[in-house]
Amino acid sequence: MADVLYFEDLTPGRQFRSGSRLLDAEQIKAFARDYDPQPFHTDEIAAAATFFRGLAASGWHTTAIMMRLIVDGEFRPAGGVIGAGVDELRWPRPVRPGDTLSVVSEVVESRVSKSRPEQGIVRVRHTTVNQNGEAVLEIIGNHVVPRRPA
Repeated sequence: MADVLYFEDLTPGRQFRSGSRLLDAEQIKAFARDYDPQPFHTDEIAAAATFFRGLAASGWHTTAIMMRLIVDGEFRPAGGVIGAGVDELRWPRPVRPGDTLSVVSEVVESRVSKSRPEQGIVRVRHTTVNQNGEAVLEIIGNHVVPRRPA
């Protein structure tokens, strides 16, 4: 297991990688049936006649996979991956059955909290890519990270 990271370790430009996850049509449809039951996520035939021109994973499914990949990956802040909000969220291209996803996380900015100086806020750009290196999800998260104990 990777070492935990404190605020002082998370300097702008530092990057972290995740493992990967292969998606199939049944996983896409199962998530969609529970959380985003639209035809372009649940039915290949109906999806062919939509904007997506084929079955596409819900963006929220992609986001959930991103979270799992981050938690299992190299980005391991002390205390866990704790979010204080999101500044940006984009799904530039659909995720399809057969896509293999992975995440690259890059520290954009870090600052000590004004109200709680024992911790900091670290802005991280998490980019989920498919097997071709094409971005399918781009998010900038604000993470609460403790400072290194004295």
